[in-house]
Amino acid sequence: MNAVRIRDMLEPAAEAVGYELVDVEIAGLGANAVLRVYIDAPGGITVDDCAEASRQISAVLDLEDPIAGEYALEVSSPGLDRPLVKPEHFERVVGQKVKVTMRDYHMGRRRFAGALTGVTDKMAQVDVDGEVYDLPFVDMDRARLDPEF
Repeated sequence: MNAVRIRDMLEPAAEAVGYELVDVEIAGLGANAVLRVYIDAPGGITVDDCAEASRQISAVLDLEDPIAGEYALEVSSPGLDRPLVKPEHFERVVGQKVKVTMRDYHMGRRRFAGALTGVTDKMAQVDVDGEVYDLPFVDMDRARLDPEF
């Protein structure tokens, strides 16, 4: 099962205990496999929040068993370079810097880093050195906030 399906399956469990499920990643193979679940809440996330969400998510995973074999479950905050997965994630950070990697070449490139200037229900607009690119969500491989320090 892919990460999008697992995210869709786990989202209600996270929301039931008051958290937004931001993203899910599957890394590694075999005995080294890791399922990473990123959660958030308006006031931020604590270690206790991660433990509570982990218990809820583990119960769903035990019931549904979406990943063959053994794996480790990690539940954490999305961090400063938070993943941007849904249009509403992008809407929250308009005006900030983002990094987007497309699945295939788009307008001659795959990687875009710049200011997020706009969002529609189908795409994000990213200003890279004065040139604005319309990047369709369905063609994105990965997108993250690019925090400035």
